Amino acid sequence: MPDNDDDDDNGRDGHYKRELLALQIELVKLQRHLLKTNARVLIIVEGRDGAGKDGAIKRLTEHMSPRDTRVHAPNKPSDREESQWYFQRFVRFLPGADEFVVFNRSWYNRAGVERVMGFASEDQVESFTENVVRFEKMLVRDGIELRKYYLDISKKEQKKRLAARQKSPLKSWKVSPIDACATKMWDEYSRARDEMFRRTSHAAAPWHVVHTDTKKIARLEFLRDLLAGFSYPHKNKKLIHPNRTVVFPWREGAPIAE
Repeated sequence: MPDNDDDDDNGRDGHYKRELLALQIELVKLQRHLLKTNARVLIIVEGRDGAGKDGAIKRLTEHMSPRDTRVHAPNKPSDREESQWYFQRFVRFLPGADEFVVFNRSWYNRAGVERVMGFASEDQVESFTENVVRFEKMLVRDGIELRKYYLDISKKEQKKRLAARQKSPLKSWKVSPIDACATKMWDEYSRARDEMFRRTSHAAAPWHVVHTDTKKIARLEFLRDLLAGFSYPHKNKKLIHPNRTVVFPWREGAPIAE
């Protein structure tokens, strides 16, 4: 059975591939500049189950230097990590000089799945929310280039993708008990997401939202927006014009999926 990850191309596969290649070339230009300047970059990618985080990250890192690019997907915390300061478990994965690091989910697990599923107490969630902005501001002041993206999806599309995931032998590793709660607890996840945006989007590290009901468009606009936020030599400015109906900085009243 073929992987249906790219089934939503609507006959525009050639255009998508050309645009993706051009954006990936820009990413290589960006990374060359980052290496020359000893930059430290951290990209946080959050979102609902089925929103396409893995696919977006794959296209982001596909042609970047494997030596200088790293993806971290947090596992369930160990007993030792449970006893530590919450952010401590993430500190060792932060980027060093020349590193481009992507967090496929992050410390925001506490504001999302841990909160909704009851894996963290309300006191723990409140402590996280009170401290995360200060923590991120500290990282930015120390020189880390921090970007935060939330991949959003409609309830109808999520249900469709999670059902397809159950049937695909190539995606069985993605199936988890949490999937069953994703649509059942949609409203709870929506409330947690909205509060997370309100309380943790700040000038030093604002949230950017990506509508992902059409995967390929979402991937391209995610990459455009990311590239638009960096300065580097020989930038193809004609290519880097994000569609603000697809990807945009979060604000009160933003058009979030319901």
